[in-house]
Amino acid sequence: MPTPRKNQPTLATKKQPAQQRATDTYERILEVTAQTLADVGIERLSTNLVCERAGLTPPALYRYFPNKYALLSELGQRLMQAQNERIGDWISPEVLGGTAEDVERALEGLILATYDATAKTQGGVWIMRALRAVPALQEVRLASHGAVAREQAQMLASALPGADAAQLQLVSRIVVELVYATVEMLFDEPLDATAVARTVAGMIASHLERVKPLELPSATTTRRRRR
Repeated sequence: MPTPRKNQPTLATKKQPAQQRATDTYERILEVTAQTLADVGIERLSTNLVCERAGLTPPALYRYFPNKYALLSELGQRLMQAQNERIGDWISPEVLGGTAEDVERALEGLILATYDATAKTQGGVWIMRALRAVPALQEVRLASHGAVAREQAQMLASALPGADAAQLQLVSRIVVELVYATVEMLFDEPLDATAVARTVAGMIASHLERVKPLELPSATTTRRRRR
C-alpha cells in the first residue's frame, strides 16, 4: 500500500443534505462538477468555476465540499459503484466453475458493460482519468478495486475448491486491474471495443484454467489401476 502523502487534501464531504432543497443543491453541485470536468479537464477544474456554472455562492458549495478533490472523490465513488454493479450480471460461481468458453463470454460481457456504464455516466471518462491521475484520489480507486478483488477471490474459492487461496487472491486482484485498464484504453484509443474485450477475456480465461486444481481420480479409476 502506498505511503500516505503529507498535507493530503480532505476528501470527505462536510455534511450530507437532510432536506429536499439541500439534496437538490448537493446533486446540482455534483452534476455541474462532472460536466465542468468534461469541458475543461482536471487541471482547470476549480470550486469557483463550479459555483459560477451552477449559479451558487462559494459558501453554498463549501457547506458540503471542502475542495475540488472532495467533489472528485464523491463522483469517483459513484462511478465505481455504477461499474461494480455490473459484475453480478456476468460473474457467478457457476460461471467461474464452468468451461473456459463460459468464463470468456462472461468476462467479455463484463468489460463491455463496464465500458457502457462509464460512457453513460456524465463525465465518466474524465472521472475515471482523475482517479488514475490525481495522487490524492488514489485511495478511492484502490479501495474499490481491492474490495471487488476480495469478493471475486471468495467467489473463485467457492467455484474452485482445492485451489491455492493465495493464488486466487493474486489472480483476482490482477484481473480487476486489467478489466479497468482495458476500459480506460477503449476511451483513449479508437479501437473495436468488442474485439478488445474478447481478446482480454480470452487471455484471462486461459490463465484461470491454469489455477484450477487437478481433479483427483475417482475411487473406481483407482481400483482399475491397481488391477
